[in-house]
Amino acid sequence: MSDWIDVIPETALAEGENVVVDIDGTDVALFNIKGHFYAIEDICSHDGAEIASGQIEGDQIICPRHGARFCIKTGYVKSPPAYEAINCFPVRVENNIVQVRDDRWD
Repeated sequence: MSDWIDVIPETALAEGENVVVDIDGTDVALFNIKGHFYAIEDICSHDGAEIASGQIEGDQIICPRHGARFCIKTGYVKSPPAYEAINCFPVRVENNIVQVRDDRWD
């Protein structure tokens, strides 16, 4: 089982913002949506491009290259041209520090 990795102080990411962090060699986009933190792999499953710079609408992110939409909370595809979900990562807040864990290999 992989360990929890300290990412940022809880107050460092304002509501509606995101940041890309390295988690065990993987670029992960961390989001603050209405005070809750979510983490998805920073890669569009359609063409492999980064996705964190895309427009955020509610709990969805729109890929800046081809417009595919993904749910930030689950990684699920909401509209094509993508058909495969993006990896999601567990997130928690411990002692006011946001932590992420790469559980893909557990």
